[in-house]
Amino acid sequence: MKIIIIILASALTNNIALTFFLGMCPFIAISKNIRAASGMGLAVTYVMVLTALINYILYYTVLIPLQVEYLSFIVFIVSIAALVQMLEILLERFIPPLYATFGIFLPLITVNCAILGVSLFMILREYTFFEALAFSFGSGIGWLIAITAMAGLRKYLAFSKPVKNLGEAGITVILLGLMALAFLGFSGMLS
Repeated sequence: MKIIIIILASALTNNIALTFFLGMCPFIAISKNIRAASGMGLAVTYVMVLTALINYILYYTVLIPLQVEYLSFIVFIVSIAALVQMLEILLERFIPPLYATFGIFLPLITVNCAILGVSLFMILREYTFFEALAFSFGSGIGWLIAITAMAGLRKYLAFSKPVKNLGEAGITVILLGLMALAFLGFSGMLS
């Protein structure tokens, strides 16, 4: 039951994008197209889950026994970069249209703060292996839900005329804030 609560809480009440505002660069840049946004959300979820598991194993089997926990940031970033590079190679080889849609933003998953944040949160919260798996999966799904919802909302912005001084970027940030408030409504359901 605790695993289900962790998944739901990390996807809804503690959404990594809308509660902690992590991963905003690709979030705002890719969320103009629903298909690209959902593809990016799936890629981020994939990388988030795998890097969290790799980082969990590295932290508890290498860093702690060697008493070099202070190297966790470097180790986590290197594992994220390696996994994103592998994902980039696979997408270029097997799904070229999706690879072309991501453009420069696929390598930027490497520096997506949400992925590093999930690895750091799981260590800080002292999750077990399965709890870390649930947390990373729920966080990835939450990021996917948030970016796809934002893309759906931004689709309708094309038919409206934004306030003169705000422009598209300003309206997008306002939408992001409103979405964060909407997701805050889930906080009464789970703790």
